Amino acid sequence: MATKLFVGNLSFNTTENDISDLFKTAGNVATCDLIMDKFTQKSRGFAFVTMGTQEEATAAISQLNGKELDSRALTVSEARPREERPRGGGGGGGYGGSR
Repeated sequence: MATKLFVGNLSFNTTENDISDLFKTAGNVATCDLIMDKFTQKSRGFAFVTMGTQEEATAAISQLNGKELDSRALTVSEARPREERPRGGGGGGGYGGSR
């Protein structure tokens, strides 16, 4: 079964290809998603890599956690499920009252 990994502390110059090529040294990379800021289209400094099997994911964590890529020590761990966050309501807002 495929296992998703969190990859943090990435340089803003690192590309998906750089990450994918590095993780291929530990096994089969199913997907690689570099997270981009939706307004600036620049990297947010982290990515998610899905490895083909649990064994490959474990190997990637042990081999690549702390390894340098673009002069940054990577943080590699198993990704946690996304937490549900409450939708942001248009709350609060003041009103102009007269005195």
